[in-house]
Amino acid sequence: MHAVTLPLQGTDHGFRDAARRLIGAAVAPDQVSWHHGSAAPDLFGGSQALPATGAPINVPRAFVELMNAVVWHSDPERFARLYALLWRLRDTPGALQDRADPAMARLRKLEKEVRRDKHKMTAFVRFRELDADGPRRAFAAWFEPTHFITEPTAPFFARRFGDMDWIIQTPHLTAHFENGTLRFSDGAPKPPLPDDATEDLWRTYFTNIFNPARLKVKAMQSEMPKKYWKNLPEADLIPGLIANAQSRARAMQDAAPTLPPVFSDRILSRPKPPDTRPELHRQLSACTRCPLHADATQAVPGEGPLDAPLMIVGEQPGDEEDLTGRPFTGPAGQLFDRIAREAGLDRSAAYVTNAVKHFKFTPRGKRRIHQRPNNDEVQACRWWLDAERALIEPRLILALGATAAGTLTGNGKAITTRRGTVEATTDGTPVFLTVHPSYLLRLPDAALRAQETARFREDLRTVAAMIAAP
Repeated sequence: MHAVTLPLQGTDHGFRDAARRLIGAAVAPDQVSWHHGSAAPDLFGGSQALPATGAPINVPRAFVELMNAVVWHSDPERFARLYALLWRLRDTPGALQDRADPAMARLRKLEKEVRRDKHKMTAFVRFRELDADGPRRAFAAWFEPTHFITEPTAPFFARRFGDMDWIIQTPHLTAHFENGTLRFSDGAPKPPLPDDATEDLWRTYFTNIFNPARLKVKAMQSEMPKKYWKNLPEADLIPGLIANAQSRARAMQDAAPTLPPVFSDRILSRPKPPDTRPELHRQLSACTRCPLHADATQAVPGEGPLDAPLMIVGEQPGDEEDLTGRPFTGPAGQLFDRIAREAGLDRSAAYVTNAVKHFKFTPRGKRRIHQRPNNDEVQACRWWLDAERALIEPRLILALGATAAGTLTGNGKAITTRRGTVEATTDGTPVFLTVHPSYLLRLPDAALRAQETARFREDLRTVAAMIAAP
């Protein structure tokens, strides 16, 4: 059995040297007992000395970072755990990434606790000024860390307070910084430190940053545990600040000026819906609400009487509509006009428009192939359809296809099973659902196309009857 005693100062270097020798001599983890700061107890006699030298070994950088934190923990098993991991890494290089491994999880927990303790030391050390003979001011502080973190944390204070001499005493180790040189000596009991006028500054600072309206006692105690309070000059203010937090928050609220909500400017700056046809066309021609405007020739507004009792809504302009700037002038529009005449529906008496105002397509040679607009594009264009509805105020809306149905009713699914039914918009306007004429054009089977065309004609005949009814 090899007994290894590591010093309180330079623990990280001591462990690194001992581990290198042991690994080099192929000493298994169960053949090593680790001790810190005192001689190893020789219970059975015959403890073996460390091997004289150790062969160089390569370890992942992540292990070095883990080791440089864990060696400062107060857990008596930390060195054994680190050495056992180092032993495993010889055959299992990926052990460091195994978060499900209990041994690895324990080491990560120790690492986190050390880093937290170092953070607490940098946050809660409070210096008191001492009498100094030389040109540099002198200060002293007392701190009680949970782990042996004085040595790895002291360089932070050397960098932060390099223009003064100081001493930080802890039960385990004392850090001295004199004339720019950092050294360490043994720990000591808490010394009688003098009062310091800057303690009142700490109290003033803490009182001013304490926000009673955002007080969360458990969260505060998690960040400033009670074990540190006895050495913090501002801590004696905490009970009173907590007790008066509610009344102070209410006073702050009563004294606060009345301001409009932060989002009011955004609401006021929103464009107002157009209330005339020329204004609608002017605003629509400059629309950049979605990317479709970039490739389309122009936006295509609706057309028809402003007092039309019927609004007919399709999906989007096609190739022909994009070039002419008028809705329903392509093959699907021409088919709609023919079937509407057969059904007794007068298109010229209706307001005809689309749910999306720009043509979405994919170039294929010299042709532009129609592409269905996605939900973001439909929602961006809904503002224009709502503006048209407000301008026309139709008694009935005829929705042609899934896109129009989804825009108007919120549901564009299963349009072939919902066709011939009447649903409603959010404001209660009735919406008659049917298929888009392009659906008929895409049917390859002539018999099925004739059957679906007849059903479409009946749908339009029903709409004509609904409009003719008082």
